[in-house]
Amino acid sequence: MQERQKGLAAVLQQAPVVPVLVIENVADAVPLAKALVEGGLPVLEITLRTRAAPDCIRAIKAEVKNAIVGSGTVLDAASLKLSAELGCAFAVSPGATPALLAAAQSIATPLLPASRSPSETMMLLEQGYALQKFFPAEQSGGAPYLAALISPLPQVRFCPTGGITADNAASYLKLTNVITVGGSWMAPKTMIAGQDWAGITRLAASASHLEQAA
Repeated sequence: MQERQKGLAAVLQQAPVVPVLVIENVADAVPLAKALVEGGLPVLEITLRTRAAPDCIRAIKAEVKNAIVGSGTVLDAASLKLSAELGCAFAVSPGATPALLAAAQSIATPLLPASRSPSETMMLLEQGYALQKFFPAEQSGGAPYLAALISPLPQVRFCPTGGITADNAASYLKLTNVITVGGSWMAPKTMIAGQDWAGITRLAASASHLEQAA
């Protein structure tokens, strides 16, 4: 694994699930993050899909002890640079473009780019990305697809995201080429809107006890 993904494996191995969060209101950021961390899910992906996202990242980093904050929906050099300026522990992209990969070479923030085919997986591996997001996971073949990649591409470990739920997460986590999964089921919009932080903590605690492959 090349230097630009240094430390990323240790981060992703912190818990079996990385909550993928779309936060509309900055006021929700800290209590939501605290609820998830209390439930045993310290690694958080805050997607850059809302105007509030940068301020949410700043607030969580400043106020939530033990939270490991990364950015998501990183689409280009500008959003990757923003992630670095915000001090994100990692940046996640739903794909990989030549421009994004070129930008990543000069930015210290570890990038987790996505693939969904053997050719894309091999291309990213050639670029030094042995850790990849598999997206959209369920729509691209799910756990059976990833199982089929273990033999020809044992060097790569994935974080499948997209359609992952409490019901199917275990089918991914039992695979030796899955390092963690990304999902949002432990932080449903209805609970965030209702400020049911205790309920989110309970869902997070359940997710945190999912077993990972050795």
